[in-house]
Amino acid sequence: MKYFGKDIYSRNISNTPRPFHVKTMRALGIINLTSCSDWGIGLMGVQRGDQRNGGPAVAGLGWPGHVARFHEHGYAVVRSVFTPAEIDALAVAFDRIYARATRDEDGAPAAAGHLEVGFRTVEDPHLGRICRIATWPAYLDPVLDRVRIDRRMLAILEPLIGRSLRQITSQLHWKPAGAERVEFGFHQDIRFRRPRGAYRNAVRSFVQTAIAVDPHRAESGAIRLYPGSHRLGDLALGGDGPVLDQALTEDDLAARGLDPAGLVDVELDPGDVALWGLFTVHGSGVNRADHSRRVYINGYVTAADCDLGTWAFRDGQPCPLGTG
Repeated sequence: MKYFGKDIYSRNISNTPRPFHVKTMRALGIINLTSCSDWGIGLMGVQRGDQRNGGPAVAGLGWPGHVARFHEHGYAVVRSVFTPAEIDALAVAFDRIYARATRDEDGAPAAAGHLEVGFRTVEDPHLGRICRIATWPAYLDPVLDRVRIDRRMLAILEPLIGRSLRQITSQLHWKPAGAERVEFGFHQDIRFRRPRGAYRNAVRSFVQTAIAVDPHRAESGAIRLYPGSHRLGDLALGGDGPVLDQALTEDDLAARGLDPAGLVDVELDPGDVALWGLFTVHGSGVNRADHSRRVYINGYVTAADCDLGTWAFRDGQPCPLGTG
C-alpha cells in the first residue's frame, strides 16, 4: 500500500465491515482483558456510568464559545476534555502501537476490519527507525476505539455538524524528541478527501479533531495554523508531494498571498481537543523539546453529506468500528 506516496506496512484483512470486539484484541495479543468489567472500569480510568465518560451530564459540560470560534477563525480549542488518568491510559495505548509499528518483524498489523490499518515508518538520521503515523489504530486497541466515540467528542461536534456522523480519518501522530524528519508542510486537509465528489458540502460538514497527549508548544512542533483561511477555498498548497515529507516554510504561504505574520501556534495541554475544517491552512514543524509530541486525530463528517468511512454516531448513539 502507498500512504502519502510512500510504502508502508499495511494489511486490509477483510472488505467486510465487522464490529470491534474484545475477543479480537485478545486473539491479537494486544490486550489481556480478563472480564467485561475490565472494559467498563479500567480502560479510560473512570467508573462505568461516570458522567465524565459521557453520561447524562455531557450536554452540560460547559465549553462556551467553541462553535463561534470555529466558524469565525476556522479552528477552535476545547480545554480539559479528557482527564489526566484518561490521558495516561491513552499514552500507554500510543506506546503499544508504536512498539508494534517499529518492531523489526511482523511490521504489518493483523486487524479485522474493512478500513486500512497502516504504519508510516521512516529512518530518522538521529533516532533510527521511528513511526510517524498509524492509521485506523482503533482496530488494534480498545482504548483508542473507546476515545473516538466518547460522548464528549459528540458534545463538541454536534453543534457544528450534527449527531449522525461518519468517521473518515483516524490517526496517531508521533514527533519523538530529537527526531529530524517530523515536519508537515503547510496544507489544507481537503487535498486528502478523494474522490472530491464524495464530500458534499465540504465547507460545513467536516470537522478534524486532535486530542493532545503531550504538551503542544511551538518548541515541540505544535500545529501552526492560519486563522480565517477556511474562507479562501482550495489554495493547492503543498503541490503534488506528500506533506509529511515537506519542510514547514512560510514561503509557501507568501506565494499564495498570505502574510506569515497571521500564523498562530495552537498550544495544547494534555487532554485538550483542537478542531479545524477541511480548508483551514495548517502544518507543523520539528520537535525541539525534550519530550515527545503525540496527538490522536479523528475526522468526522455529517453522514448525509458523505457515504465513505464508518459510522461513528447514528442519531447520537456511538457505533462499533466498521459499521457500514
